[in-house]
Amino acid sequence: MINTLIVFLGAGIGGGFRHGFNVAVSRTLPGLGFPLATLLINVLGSFLMGVLAEGFALHGAAGHPARLLLTTGVLGGFTTFSTFSLDAIALYERGETALSAGYVLASVAGGLLGLIAGMALVRTVLSGS
Repeated sequence: MINTLIVFLGAGIGGGFRHGFNVAVSRTLPGLGFPLATLLINVLGSFLMGVLAEGFALHGAAGHPARLLLTTGVLGGFTTFSTFSLDAIALYERGETALSAGYVLASVAGGLLGLIAGMALVRTVLSGS
């Protein structure tokens, strides 16, 4: 029961951060016609997941509740696969097939590269290099 509450709290925090990020991007770049905020959220979330996963693996400082709060909770609430899917199909249905394909490619490649970069950062910092 306590683990469920930990995830619930983290997801609320992550969802709040996602909403704030969406608002900031839409105010900074209004009428863009491209789901930039979702792309950036998912790449940043992947980077942070890499940082956390590698940090937990190499440093082992945080226990199970901290991992649940930060990874399943906060990052699960911050990132969004369902919005990514909706945005990709919306672009496609508007006849912007190339833009939709580019968005999917950038999201997947960016997410993977973000995760790798986060893990590499933690390895470098913790090894003192």
